[in-house]
Formats: sequence, C-alpha cells, structure tokens
Amino acid sequence: MSEQKQCEKEKAFLEALQDSPVIAAIKDDDGLERIMQTECRVVFILYGSILNIRSIVQRIKESGRMALVHIDLTEGLSSKEVSVDYIAERTEADGILSTRVNVLRHAQELGLVTVQRFFLLDSLSLRNLTRQPLRPAAIDIMPGVMPSVISRLTGIISQPIIASGLLSTKQDVISALSAGAVAVSTTQQDLWFV
Repeated sequence: MSEQKQCEKEKAFLEALQDSPVIAAIKDDDGLERIMQTECRVVFILYGSILNIRSIVQRIKESGRMALVHIDLTEGLSSKEVSVDYIAERTEADGILSTRVNVLRHAQELGLVTVQRFFLLDSLSLRNLTRQPLRPAAIDIMPGVMPSVISRLTGIISQPIIASGLLSTKQDVISALSAGAVAVSTTQQDLWFV
C-alpha cells in the first residue's frame, strides 16, 4: 500500500476518534451485539480466534465502524509477522492493536492502522514509552485512569494517546479526555453511551 493511502487510513481513524472519542472494546459476542446500539465509530476487538475473526470484523465493518483487531488476544495467532499477513489478507480489519513492535512495524508495511499498547507500571515503563522507535497512529496506555500521566505524555510524545483500562465511570472518561487523551477504550458497556 502506498504511503499516501496509509496516511489517509490513519487520518480517517483519527477523525473517527475525534467524532466519537469512546472506543468500544469488545470481549465477547454480547459486546458485539451491543455496539450496534452505540454511536462508537471505532471498535477494538479483544477476543476471537482464527476461525471467527473474519466474521467479527465483517459484522463491525457492515455497521459502518472501523475495526481494529488486538492481535495479541486473538486465539491461534502468534507474535510473528505471518499473523499480521493473515489479518490483512483474510479480514477487512482497518488495523491492529498490539504491544509487539515487530508485529506493528509489519502491519504498517501492509497499510494497516497501528495502535501500540503500553502498560505503564512505573517510571521505567514511562521512559521506555518515550523512547520507542515506532510511529504508530496512536499510543494506547493502560491503565487509563492516570490524568496526570496522560497530561505529561501529551507534552512528550507526538502520537495521539488513547486511555484504556480501569475506566469505570463517566468521570474517568471525562478526566482522561480533559488530560489530553484523544479517546478512551473501554469494555464497560455503559460507558459506550457517554
């Protein structure tokens, strides 16, 4: 895929987040059914296997939403580049979400939107985030209930920040967005309607 098409796909992803900053993170078929009732324009798929990921993605795409597969959580896929090839060739996914740089780099080569997930456990993991060599479309930080860290990161890194994990109230969503996150990702279905 050309670099121009890659930029257009990433631009569409960021515009979708701007229009609807709550990302529905689905972990089962119940969540897949429930997103159809929401205004969420981006969906993170946190479940599935090589047997059903295509149909999950297809269902999301048919509803007019962008679908990003959390490749690390899809059963039957490994941390090797061939798993990215599978997602790119066998599904209509817009992109992937992963913690693995090699997988994300290959996804970029194939023209997929990439979101790199970081678990922020301490100051060392925060420093590693600021030194990472990859330029994904967005950085997904966990846990997402750290407004002061989000605020500090927006001044250090250029990629948009998505806050994920442990968001349980509307106030958590508001705090993350107010601190500078462009979006939040949550499995809490009630927050999909915020």
